[in-house]
Amino acid sequence: MQRYRNLGGESGVVAYDIDAGQIIVQFRNGERYLYTEDSAGAANVARMQALAKAGRGLSSFISQHVHDRYKRKVNSGKIY
Repeated sequence: MQRYRNLGGESGVVAYDIDAGQIIVQFRNGERYLYTEDSAGAANVARMQALAKAGRGLSSFISQHVHDRYKRKVNSGKIY
């Protein structure tokens, strides 16, 4: 997973992993969620990927647009 840059300084997101058509997001509490084009929509996943790479706005976007639209929780591993 890639460490989220958190340029805003107050994000709940700490890391992410991007693959074609999906993103895994890890939050401060260690929980990781898989969002896919099927579960959250292609445009939303593309936006989440862009925000993750930019290091700003991902947590807000998730809470406002796709909160519960994840495909599944992912087993926690290393907490970043």
